[in-house]
Amino acid sequence: MMKLLNTLATLLLAMIVVVLSPAALADEKNVQVGDLIQVDLPGESSLNRAFQVDKRGRINLPEVGRVFVAGFDETQLESVVVDALGTIFRDTSNVKVFIAQRQILISVQGYVEAPGEYTIPYNSNVQMALQAAGGLRAGAQLNKMIHRRGADRIEFDYKQFLDTGDDSDLPALESLDILFVPASPLVGNVEQEFDAAKLADSGDSADSRQAIKVFGEVNAPGSFSYKANTDLVDVLMRAGGVTRYASVEQIRVISNNSPILFNLKRYLDSGDTSLLPPLQPGATIFVPKQEEEIKSGSNTVYVMGEVAAPGAFEGKPGATFMDILANAGGPTRFAESRQMRVIKSDGSIIPFDLTAYTEGLSTAQAPLIEAGDAIFVPEKTDINEKSWLKISPDRAVNVIGEVVRPGRIEWSDEMDLMDLLAHVGGPKGRADTSKIEVANGGKTVVFNLDEFIKKGAPQSELPFIGAGAVVRVHDLPQDPSDNKAQWVRQSSDASIYVFGQVNAPGRYRFTNEMHFLDILSAADGPTKDADIHNIRVTHRDKPYAKVSRLNLSTYFETGDESILPLVKPGDTIYVPEKNKNWLDKPKEKTVRVLGAVKSPGRYVFNDNMTILDILAEAGGPDERAYVSKISIVNMSCCQGQARSFDLVEFSKTADIRMLPVLRAGDTVYVPDRRNSFAEQARLGLTDIFRIVSTIAIIGAL
Repeated sequence: MMKLLNTLATLLLAMIVVVLSPAALADEKNVQVGDLIQVDLPGESSLNRAFQVDKRGRINLPEVGRVFVAGFDETQLESVVVDALGTIFRDTSNVKVFIAQRQILISVQGYVEAPGEYTIPYNSNVQMALQAAGGLRAGAQLNKMIHRRGADRIEFDYKQFLDTGDDSDLPALESLDILFVPASPLVGNVEQEFDAAKLADSGDSADSRQAIKVFGEVNAPGSFSYKANTDLVDVLMRAGGVTRYASVEQIRVISNNSPILFNLKRYLDSGDTSLLPPLQPGATIFVPKQEEEIKSGSNTVYVMGEVAAPGAFEGKPGATFMDILANAGGPTRFAESRQMRVIKSDGSIIPFDLTAYTEGLSTAQAPLIEAGDAIFVPEKTDINEKSWLKISPDRAVNVIGEVVRPGRIEWSDEMDLMDLLAHVGGPKGRADTSKIEVANGGKTVVFNLDEFIKKGAPQSELPFIGAGAVVRVHDLPQDPSDNKAQWVRQSSDASIYVFGQVNAPGRYRFTNEMHFLDILSAADGPTKDADIHNIRVTHRDKPYAKVSRLNLSTYFETGDESILPLVKPGDTIYVPEKNKNWLDKPKEKTVRVLGAVKSPGRYVFNDNMTILDILAEAGGPDERAYVSKISIVNMSCCQGQARSFDLVEFSKTADIRMLPVLRAGDTVYVPDRRNSFAEQARLGLTDIFRIVSTIAIIGAL
């Protein structure tokens, strides 16, 4: 037995030594994920800096690549890095490798301002990690934060740390840890703006089953978390106290499924705490409104609507409209002071504009108030409110079309069209601001907002608008290449028609300030088959017919702007096809090429071309062509002339004087080699030789 006890003592002593030995404590000095490793190699600027250990425990060295270093002490670290550098660098005798800075790499997720992965100093706590992520968002649930390390998951109460400063329950952080901050149940399942102050005013409970519900005549009704030893007065104070209209003698309390009637006034008068009803989790407290007797009488004046203290007031002799309104606390900030109404005792109604009266813009006097009259102050209309029926038709203007907020807008005679457009958010990006229609009093006026602004916005040119008017802002047409139905909204006097060989023919919006090239660019330019030498422009704005011809190629060669025709809205542009039917071309502008060429036919000819250009247009002579006897027939006004052209001889000398004169309307004929005298003689000799050879063979036989 003694021998066994000695053996156990020896083993226990060895375990204590191992636990307290420097080797066991060396883990804190070993390389961890997130640490900065300093590598110094004289003469290598790319290495003389710190490298961070990534999540896989590696550092990325230039020219060497990734080297695993996690878990090594500084001696092992230096050995591993020096061995890796030795594969690339020849001299590694002066290399120094050490841990420059201890850091940890953690992930912060959930309801924080900037969730993500962060590198923070070694031994940082949870608060420093949350600070690195931008802090907590409003609505974060502090008492159920989660700390994850691998498969382990720990829930901790961060709120208790904030309340007490005791960090003993906060988890220690290591590299690759994950902090998750959940959202409070008060936020709901839809992302929204979370105002902690407002939620505190309406209750601070996240558990509806345990919460104490307070509603009625209290300043901040809501659900409040249950706390031990809480009495009814404490809960009422948390709800902001009772209002001035509260019936404190008839407070109803439902606790533990038992209703209790509580007289708060009796408790306050006596101070007897035994009168306080017991509260259980889930209790309900209702503070009713104190009932008031209706005031009426022959001298009573009524003030209703958006005033600070509406009610019935005793009319005094000599009391004016302003006196009674001031006695009711005056209009609130939600009052529509321009549309006040005085309802007389006989049923007649007197409208009154308090704003215009106080600003001195109205010459009318304040209405005379008599006993039995009622003053009604309506609520100000919100443009975003769905119930637009609050505005009567006789004081509204309808704005439709391409504006930011089309709808039915309350109108004042102090406003103009620019005020109205600004009130609805202005025209949209696709609005046609050059033709805004204003229908008012059975007449329609077209207003050009663009010209109005260019002139400096003279107020005299604004169209008259009154209550009941309709303002319509048209939209610009869509691209005609993909939406043909939209262009019918555009008037023809503001359009240019583009036909023929363009990439997007159609009907385009055009103004007098635009250029011919603008509308051609809007149609995506000519196609590859377009004949840009013979563009036609039909001018429809004149009382007589006029067609302009344009050689767009000449414009691109010279840059002469005078060549481009002046186009206006309503004109048409036609770009013909390059290889159209030859009958469409008059003979006076073409040259006929016949004979042994690859593509005989009629070709457009101008004074800058020669017979070589025409032959090239026709594909050149073919293999049967007799190019030494090319004939050119010139058709003059009085008689025809013909001459020959030797293409072979010209190709030897390149003497341009040998080129024949060629005009539009001429004919070029390239004869077939078989029709020449030399070819016929050669064929004849061949036939004679064949006959003689046949006779000689017969004789020999």
